[in-house]
Amino acid sequence: MSDEIDALGTAVEGGMIAKALEDESYGAALGKDGTCLNCGAIVTGNYCGNCGQPLHVHRSIGAFWHDILHGVLHFEGKFWRTLPLLAWRPGDLTRRYIHGERARFISPMALFLFSVFMMFAVFSFLGDPFSAADADTVDGNERAAIITEAEQLDDQIDAKTAQLPQAKGAEKAELEDDIRNLQKARNIMANMAGQEPPYPHVKLTDDGSNGINPSAVKPGEDQGRDADDSGATQSDGEGNFHTGSPEADRWLKQVVKKVTANPDLLLYKLKANGYKFAWLLIPLSLPFVWLTLIGRRGHHFYDHAVFTTYSISFMSLLFITCAVLAAIGVSVNLWGLLLFLYPPFHMYRQMRHAYGMSRFEALVRTFFLLLFTVISLSLFFVILLALGILG
Repeated sequence: MSDEIDALGTAVEGGMIAKALEDESYGAALGKDGTCLNCGAIVTGNYCGNCGQPLHVHRSIGAFWHDILHGVLHFEGKFWRTLPLLAWRPGDLTRRYIHGERARFISPMALFLFSVFMMFAVFSFLGDPFSAADADTVDGNERAAIITEAEQLDDQIDAKTAQLPQAKGAEKAELEDDIRNLQKARNIMANMAGQEPPYPHVKLTDDGSNGINPSAVKPGEDQGRDADDSGATQSDGEGNFHTGSPEADRWLKQVVKKVTANPDLLLYKLKANGYKFAWLLIPLSLPFVWLTLIGRRGHHFYDHAVFTTYSISFMSLLFITCAVLAAIGVSVNLWGLLLFLYPPFHMYRQMRHAYGMSRFEALVRTFFLLLFTVISLSLFFVILLALGILG
């Protein structure tokens, strides 16, 4: 229950922050007749001609809750003027905002903040709605497949282990590698089934330079195997790295150990940092938008920033919409097509109408923008991964 309350609070907080960005006129009480409480200028109408603040400002709890509802749901009416254009005519919205129609629409940054907070709130409520679709059927089929695969792996391990005492030389080494790989696969099957790995001494990062210990093949037997005298580096079960720098090798081994020891913690950090550092998508994307539009004169980095922020905001809202559709049981054929086909079409329409391009030019530049988008997302993921590992 606390998670749902936190999510609701986050949504309200996002709306209020976005509203604060949109509305710079706040007061505390009814000012003296004709005097603005915010800047002290003489007011001849209902609003200050100097700063825009209303002459009459409230101090009632009812008006306070009214502000909250407007911040979350209405954005003083701007939300309902902005959203239809953002969804279907994003290029017109971008162009009109750049050319000065600021009061009619939500600013790009306010909409971006709202979408990020809303995404956090929705996923706090829904968990992982995409994997929840048809979960019972999928889980049942996967469980049966895991059991079947595990039984086959056990049979193969037993068969190859029975051949091990008679094998010699290269044949024995090959059998040991086969058994080790089968044991790794069997451990993976156990992890997927929520069971303890039957061969805990065999690590996924084990390079096999130590060979197979017979006690590893048949747990409980007290046997061992001497390492080769060939000078090969022995594995400690955590992986061996040879970068040429002992310090780098030790650091990499510590990183692998941390990740493999608690992958759930790393996943949590990735999700938490994804919300916290979502703003990084804007500076990461801006240079690539500039590269996409290179050769077109009369546009500034501010124009590209508006284009980028509106685009990212829409993609976030689209992702939220698809998550809700998946959570309520809508077919994956519908929300999957919406999620994967509409973004390129949206980027094409926004670019064409925002920058006044022909259809052919917009198609070509959209193709490059899609490539740059993949690069930007990859860089963003690398940054999140580094923060999760080092944090």
